[in-house]
Amino acid sequence: MPVSLTLAQDADADALLDRDPSALLTGMLLDQQIPMERAFAAPAELARRLGTDHLDAREIAAYDAEKLVAIFAATPALHRYPKAMAARVQALHTAIVERYDGDVTGIWSDVADGKELLARLRALPGFGAQKAQILTALLGKQRGVTPPGWREAAGSYGEEGSHRSVADVVDAASLELVRDFKQKAKAAAKAGTRAAAGT
Repeated sequence: MPVSLTLAQDADADALLDRDPSALLTGMLLDQQIPMERAFAAPAELARRLGTDHLDAREIAAYDAEKLVAIFAATPALHRYPKAMAARVQALHTAIVERYDGDVTGIWSDVADGKELLARLRALPGFGAQKAQILTALLGKQRGVTPPGWREAAGSYGEEGSHRSVADVVDAASLELVRDFKQKAKAAAKAGTRAAAGT
């Protein structure tokens, strides 16, 4: 059973994520090297700049590449790296058009199990193993996409009651728990690197 998304921590931006799978997929792609809320608020601003109330895969795939970069770079920029991310977003939606006839839900609507879902997500431009696992967990925990074995496919991100990623953000309090987990994980990784280097 889907729950109302609160990933952008903004009512209008979250409403778009809630009703538009293309927006959710775009936010997930943008969720790197910028705060999570900013990444997931970006699809709503992108839609506004495109003069529409949703993100259409065919429109984005066919959009003039230089003009799309300009839209991403306009103040405030939609991402820390607007040129690179505009290209990634366009490549992502081009793949959706080519593989799923422009329908993002085609990625998961007929999968046999979590392993197949994860494989389809990993095959998308801009989605590595970790991002694909997090999205698998997000779809399972908050969107009702629960093919057999989805938690196993999502790895530790699929664990019930965890606060490891965006998949576990359901309100402001859980966002802080996820942020705290990430900070501790980063500190632990940094300490491990120093120990390995003998410093």
